[in-house]
Amino acid sequence: MFILIIDYGSGNIKSVYNSVKKTLKNFQKSFELKVSRDISDINKADKIILPGVGSFDQCMNRIRKINDLVETLKYQVITKKKHFLGICVGMQILADYGYENQKTKGLSWINGDVKPLKNSTHNSKDLKIPHMGWNNLIIYKYNYLLDDITQNDQFYFVHSFFFDIKHNKNIICNTKHGINIPAIVNQDNIFGFQFHPEKSGRSGLKILYNWLKLS
Repeated sequence: MFILIIDYGSGNIKSVYNSVKKTLKNFQKSFELKVSRDISDINKADKIILPGVGSFDQCMNRIRKINDLVETLKYQVITKKKHFLGICVGMQILADYGYENQKTKGLSWINGDVKPLKNSTHNSKDLKIPHMGWNNLIIYKYNYLLDDITQNDQFYFVHSFFFDIKHNKNIICNTKHGINIPAIVNQDNIFGFQFHPEKSGRSGLKILYNWLKLS
């Protein structure tokens, strides 16, 4: 099994790498873990992870500056159905558009837009933004990804924008911060975490393990 973490200059690569490496030690089969942006590595990978730190527009601009990256990802993930995981902004850029700093077109792999939490009409004025801290997951529908995950598991969030999903079928879990915020999204072989599993201790390692064992 070859797991690739895509490095497109968004930061936070080392902690994601270390968490995945630690999780892979529980597997009974051989694996290769690599950080790369090379098209040849994306073509060879069995599973692809796209971390994200920063703003929606910055991340999309960095991705689009790498020759053939968007097209290659689309072919490998959408056409060949390789397992894909987007983390935080790496999840948000799966959307149609993001409105952070400026309106920016996303990958459009899961329908919806990324909008500011502060503009949500349902949010209480005294809620702190960014949403930063530990929250549990409110399960919307069951998925194998949630094996051994309970209401006692806490995950670390830090974000000022949320993925306003168009179709409820794409939501696996929400979390609560004034409004229901999609915390895990899914479309076929594509998964996204709004939280940071690499910063979520044992709970984060458990859910990474579940994603890595998906076949």
